Amino acid sequence: MSLLLDGRSLWLAETNCYVVARDSGGPCIVIDAPAELDAIAALLAEHDLYPEALLLTHAHVDHAGGAGDVVDQWAVKAFLHPDDEWLAADPMAQLRSLFGGLLPDWLDGRFDPPSSWSSLQHGMELNLAGIDVDVLHTPGHTPGHCCFHIADEGILFSGDQLFAGSIGRTDLPGGDYKQLMQSMQDHVLALADDTAVLPGHGPTTTISRERLTNPFLAGL
Repeated sequence: MSLLLDGRSLWLAETNCYVVARDSGGPCIVIDAPAELDAIAALLAEHDLYPEALLLTHAHVDHAGGAGDVVDQWAVKAFLHPDDEWLAADPMAQLRSLFGGLLPDWLDGRFDPPSSWSSLQHGMELNLAGIDVDVLHTPGHTPGHCCFHIADEGILFSGDQLFAGSIGRTDLPGGDYKQLMQSMQDHVLALADDTAVLPGHGPTTTISRERLTNPFLAGL
């Protein structure tokens, strides 16, 4: 692998935040931003990197709650599919739902979204930090969920679409199981078997491993 790729599980849901670069000491892409700015800054500092862009797989607060802070800290664009902007607009409503209506006293942090988003669309080919990224719109977990495919490295950042041994939940507002499975069949399982899958939670896997062992993919 010719990429410098590192990740860290952050915040309550142990969300994976990734930094991707061609080499240390230069620009990088940040993929997903839990609300832990200091931890994201530390991850960047370990490799002497600075972000050129923030890519969000979707707008759930555990993936996008720190987006406003990242944008303010490094003056970068934050990319999100427009079908998830309604979710991103009210992170506090997501948090109240998560905690049964009342926010616990120990919950701190600034969850405000950026003032504007750069829009993702299916089939977009982004070149960021010298890296070519293909955008795959994979609705189902949320209406605007996207995966990011780095084809020349055989890597898929799957967000909450596909996990090792599981798939994203669809019982939250905007979720749709049939749509998620259609996205899986059309865009994820269509990738090469040896594609490395780096999910939004949990360990890495591959398309072939999930095709053979993931009980949710049986019959696809």
